[in-house]
Order: sequence, then structure tokens, then C-alpha cells
Amino acid sequence: MDYTLTTMVDADFDATLTATRAQLAEVGFGVLTEIDMAATLRTKLDVDIAPQVILGACRPPLAYAALEAEPSIGVLLPCNVVVRALGTGRTLVEAMDPATMVKLTGNDQLTDVAVDARERLNRALEALSPRPA
Repeated sequence: MDYTLTTMVDADFDATLTATRAQLAEVGFGVLTEIDMAATLRTKLDVDIAPQVILGACRPPLAYAALEAEPSIGVLLPCNVVVRALGTGRTLVEAMDPATMVKLTGNDQLTDVAVDARERLNRALEALSPRPA
């Protein structure tokens, strides 16, 4: 099952992380949580991984509509967006595909929420790595 929306960005990690936050805001998402996986794993396990941050993105009207349709959907919220350094000045940005909510729950009442969230996330990702005209 494909469960992510993905884009490759030809920019370094810090610039991409900043741009990702900005693009999420541009399409109406706020960032509720931010987890620095590299720092956490270094502190907890004394291991090093490439820079990777998980942004917990939320659009309250969509979250509310999802909760109204499926009270237990909170276990799948907020929409996680991962920014991960690949080295050589490239960064991967991935978001959980909101269609996954519909697939996992089997609740078609979530479809409109998933379509709206997916469209917004796709716009944010496309803005990070524009395609040549």
C-alpha cells in the first residue's frame, strides 16, 4: 500500500525544513509538533542518523470534520510531514497520504476530508520542488 506523498528537493536540509514550514502555512496547515529524530536518537540511544524532522501538521477544520466522522481518527492525526536529509544537497519531504485514513478505517465519510487534505499537502510539496515548465 502506498501511503506517502513525496517530493525531492534540490536544497539543503535547513533550507528545506524552513521552506516546508512556510509552504504548509501557505496551504492552511499549522505545525503543532516538531520532533527532531536525529537529536532524539542521539540523546536516547547514542546513535547518529542524518538530519530528520517530523512536523505534525494540522488544519483544525479538517481535524474536526474527521473526528465528527470517525471519533477514533485522532490516532492518525496530525498529518505527519517528514523532512529528511539525503546528503549531496538534496532533501526528501514526505507526508502521510490522507487517503490512508479512509483505507485504514473503511469509513467513506472521511473521503471529503482526505481529498481536501491531500490536495493541500500536494500543493505544498509541489511548491517545494517546482517542475520545469
